[in-house]
Amino acid sequence: MPTAYLYLLLAIAAETVGTTALQASQQFTRLGPSVLVVLGYGLAFYLLSLSLREIPVGIAYAMWSGLGIVFIAAIGMIVFGQRLDLPAVIGILMILAGILVIQLFSKTNTH
Repeated sequence: MPTAYLYLLLAIAAETVGTTALQASQQFTRLGPSVLVVLGYGLAFYLLSLSLREIPVGIAYAMWSGLGIVFIAAIGMIVFGQRLDLPAVIGILMILAGILVIQLFSKTNTH
């Protein structure tokens, strides 16, 4: 795996941690999760910037936001007991399909 994609995957993981902590922070009223939000997002943006050395910003952001949505939806279901209806599941599957199309067929994956 190219280093840029490793940075991007780590950025997505850090953003997912930050967003999960955002929910847990209860609107920044809990200190621990609030600190984790700031650290998670800070690390995520730093790692995203490193991935942009090789991955075009549009492609990187599509993957960042798409996979972030998928991971946060799964965490919301598992950790916070949130439910997804059929249209939400179909939409998330379409997001995953879009990421696959980019990775498998696009020639603009890297600079």
